[in-house]
Amino acid sequence: MAEPETQQSLRSLFCTEERDFFIRNNGDKVKVEDLEGKIVGVYFSAHWCPPCRAFTPALAETYTKLLEKGGFEVIFVSEDEDDKSFEEYHKTMPWLALPFSDTKAKEKLDQLFDVKGIPTLILLDQECKTISVDGVNIIGDYGAEAYPFSKERLGELKAEEEAIRLSQSLNSLLVSPDRDFVIANGGRNVPVSELVGKTVCLYFSAHWCPPCRGFTPQLIKFYSDLKNKGEDLEIVFISSDRDEESFQEYFRSMPWLALPYRDRVSKNLSRYFEVEGIPTLIVLGPDGKTLQTEAVEMVMEHGVQVYPFTKEKLDEIKAQEEARRAAQTLESLLVSNERNFVITHSGEKVPVSELTGKTVGLYFSAHWCPPCRGFTPMLAEVYNKLKQKGEAFEIVFLSSDRDQEAFEEYHASMPWLALPYGDNVKKDLSHYFNVKGIPSLVIIGPDGKTVTTDARNIVSLHGAKAYPFTESRLVELEKEKEELAAKWPKEVKHSLHEHSLSLTKRGAYNCDACDEGGSGWSFYCKDCDFDLHPDCALKDEDSDRNEEQQPENGALENGNKPADVICEGDVCRRV
Repeated sequence: MAEPETQQSLRSLFCTEERDFFIRNNGDKVKVEDLEGKIVGVYFSAHWCPPCRAFTPALAETYTKLLEKGGFEVIFVSEDEDDKSFEEYHKTMPWLALPFSDTKAKEKLDQLFDVKGIPTLILLDQECKTISVDGVNIIGDYGAEAYPFSKERLGELKAEEEAIRLSQSLNSLLVSPDRDFVIANGGRNVPVSELVGKTVCLYFSAHWCPPCRGFTPQLIKFYSDLKNKGEDLEIVFISSDRDEESFQEYFRSMPWLALPYRDRVSKNLSRYFEVEGIPTLIVLGPDGKTLQTEAVEMVMEHGVQVYPFTKEKLDEIKAQEEARRAAQTLESLLVSNERNFVITHSGEKVPVSELTGKTVGLYFSAHWCPPCRGFTPMLAEVYNKLKQKGEAFEIVFLSSDRDQEAFEEYHASMPWLALPYGDNVKKDLSHYFNVKGIPSLVIIGPDGKTVTTDARNIVSLHGAKAYPFTESRLVELEKEKEELAAKWPKEVKHSLHEHSLSLTKRGAYNCDACDEGGSGWSFYCKDCDFDLHPDCALKDEDSDRNEEQQPENGALENGNKPADVICEGDVCRRV
């Protein structure tokens, strides 16, 4: 955004031959001379713009606090589309506005300050020189404390933050000049001093955020279990909700404390801990120092075992996991205290011991997941080919379905075994193998050790030829492919594309014939970014494999997908 370099005055900036005044939301006129000697914020905003409506209350709070100083004014420059919207929006603002009818002055300001988007707040000093074009972030970060918005004042605030970092305590983080307490449900004020000496988690969250609503019940269980054990743990909710009502509704579901809604400290803490997304869980030790800044995944993966989040505790967990991997067997993965079997479609129990010595695939999947329903037929084809060849191969389905009925319906389409629906071992294995999205296929070798966690891609690329999915087998396949490539034509014509396709060594790509992934060699048109698998390119007729393996488009759109899950391309994951 450009900063005007020419000499300017409030009159030359805002006034015309016909107008030398601004208006209040009650219609009163204020002469431009009344603003001389003040710092002025030029606020480009519109009622139709959600970020504007979110920022305007924060600017109003700052404006109100600075009124007593008498040296600050804001001028609203409307980007609304009609006079009625302008007037309704201006009524929510305690400051002045450029008349909506003065389109000539508005266009001049838009051009002069090169306004690319809204909300935008330009800050001008007492001599009408530009202090900053980044007023939205300055007000959002510091509020009235940033006045007079100079580089020197912002430098002071940053220095104060650095001093807080060096001497960080619970009081320095949570107490403000206006407040020395946090709040409990019911409105009771709890002095921050009562939290000193405890492990305190700062929970950045919001009711509108699906991942937050998904994580909050897990955090409630974590909190309740530890409180029942008598642990000195407390959590303080820091809201990113859009209004007081949403904050109160969400907070009522929580058994812990909170900062008051729209408290200035909330914004300071988001900046201080560089919170880029929610949910975020920051852990402070009993001394008030930061222990962890990414504790959401720790709670999800380890539950109460991760408490009290110290380096010693994390080292202990890491050592336990390494020992578990070193001693890993198929039975240690699939057997629990309550169960030593997997099941068939009819519910018949098959002892895990019968799978020992085989190559076993652990298939994480769900009926609601379109990429899963697309991959399952391909995996079934591979499974059946290997079973027909007499290979010692088995697959166990680990369901992420939402209910028993969906699990049974989906499992019925699979020719392999499954873990009983809802078994806790599935969640443990998801964490153990760091499964971030589905479908996912993990291969366990005959010795019970992990062969690969990337078997989904390996099967997609090589099919049954990849068995037993070891690194050495993949090297063999690559060598075979290179030998075949030496015999392939360097260029082909294909009915799916108007240009000649050249044999090209590629990275990962998607075949435009069968719509499946590929890597390595492709018959490729660089101009059109068009790829064909060598198998597809060298067939006389287009492959119909994709149509046979993929469900109808309508079927892919069905399924009871969870609200906190997003499906992108060929994978579904929790957001």
